[in-house]
Amino acid sequence: MDYAAVGATHAPDLMQYPPENSIPAEESWRIGSGEDRFRSAGDALLSWTAQRAAGLQLSDVRPASGDTYTGVSFDAEGAPIAPNRNQVEQRYDAEGTPFVAPGMTLKVRGRVKGMRADAELRVISVTEERRRIGFVLGTVGGSVVRGEESFDIDWRDDTDEVWFTVRAFDAPAAMLYHLPGMVKRRRRELLSRYLRAISPLYATPI
Repeated sequence: MDYAAVGATHAPDLMQYPPENSIPAEESWRIGSGEDRFRSAGDALLSWTAQRAAGLQLSDVRPASGDTYTGVSFDAEGAPIAPNRNQVEQRYDAEGTPFVAPGMTLKVRGRVKGMRADAELRVISVTEERRRIGFVLGTVGGSVVRGEESFDIDWRDDTDEVWFTVRAFDAPAAMLYHLPGMVKRRRRELLSRYLRAISPLYATPI
């Protein structure tokens, strides 16, 4: 990883106390209700739909080899605990791309409103629970920013609603992104694209 605060997108106080020199972001959207919507949104998320539909091209997607990396688990307060040992059979989409899995590495390329979104990434952790599906991506190198994104689909037991939440923190790496507002502008556009990718309510062309 090319940043120190691995797993910090799970910290409850991310927005108040982000990692040093980084800019935090968080958005949540209601995307439907019921188990079917939860399952379909979860499958879409774990098959890279948010990234692809946001206009990013994936390449060199590599599952972790052997037992060298199993991901990080976090408790309810966002603190890291024992390594994630929730190993499941690797799944693939119709194009043969592996679904998200702990320790996986990949490259993405693309632009958002003229701003670069190229990066080398690693999957920090994956959650597949009865009412929550999600994963965390962290930068390894080759990006204009350093940091982390977490994506979560939650099926709330009190309301039956399904919510999609993205949390992130970005620290500028490339010189251009040290200019005021550049990191926030890039992040705002990415969040908008992720929403349109996952939510049928916002399924409009980019």
